[in-house]
Amino acid sequence: MSSHGRGHHGHDDAREATPYIELDRAAWAALAAETESPLSAGEVRSLRGLGDSLDLDEVREVYLPLSRLLSMYVESAGRLHREQEHFLHQRTPPRTPFVIGLAGSVAVGKSTTARVLQQMLAHWPQHPNVALVTTDGFLYPNAELEQRGLLQRKGFPESYDRRALLKFVVDIKSGKDEVEAPTYSHLVYDVVPEERVVVNRPDIVIIEGLNVLQPARTHEDGRTGLAVSDFFDFSVYVDADTRHIRQWYVDRFLRLRETAFRDPGSYFAKYVDLEHGAAITEAERIWDTINGPNLTDNVSPTRSRATLVLRKDRDHSVRYVRLRKL
Repeated sequence: MSSHGRGHHGHDDAREATPYIELDRAAWAALAAETESPLSAGEVRSLRGLGDSLDLDEVREVYLPLSRLLSMYVESAGRLHREQEHFLHQRTPPRTPFVIGLAGSVAVGKSTTARVLQQMLAHWPQHPNVALVTTDGFLYPNAELEQRGLLQRKGFPESYDRRALLKFVVDIKSGKDEVEAPTYSHLVYDVVPEERVVVNRPDIVIIEGLNVLQPARTHEDGRTGLAVSDFFDFSVYVDADTRHIRQWYVDRFLRLRETAFRDPGSYFAKYVDLEHGAAITEAERIWDTINGPNLTDNVSPTRSRATLVLRKDRDHSVRYVRLRKL
């Protein structure tokens, strides 16, 4: 089994030093060959996102090894906590939740990956309480984005209340019993002011969002602040060729026109009456002016900060896995 395969540019860089181990689909799948997948076909169907080709094979060959690896990291953190207590000769507060950051482009399938991991990790008896929080709730409300002239830059780093998101993660890692996060409605395309998601002493927290691996900002006086990712114990980046992601975005937009956009309460109801060709043009325009530039300028550059990269193929299936060496 080769420890490294292709580089991103297709040349053979097997002899180059790299901080990553790269495993192709078959080698990665073999890592969990003896383990039974905990999810039924029905559960897999319920976790599938729009356009995702998630099936039992994908769960068994990609997400089962990943959940085993993550479980190993969680148990290892528990051992380290106990050894640190012993070393300090004192009882320390209970171990804080293990935090996993999950990043990647719009339409790349992050939400499905997050939901699958949440379900699979919760099946392991060592850590049954797995919370999932998306950073969409930390976007500024539309009214505030409009006031700041940022409505057309929704999803860009500056459209989030980074201070609130950072405080949320710090509270989690401080071991607070109960931490609240705002929620977001994709139907009304806005934060829901009266709704909160409550995270109650979980074993693991998955934090999913476009920009969760962003480095800390440098202040005007030259000081560097904290980044949300400073508090992650492990991070995953869901990756694919930009041309494929663009196509997935357009395909998803067309499917939403037939489903969620038809709800009269939908922010995007205005797109339902577009004829097919005009709908494609509009989806491409949104991608080319908002999501594409955000991916290129802000999201893709954070890929190298992840502990593990899942690289998808044109059909949404994971083709290879790249894991940071220890």
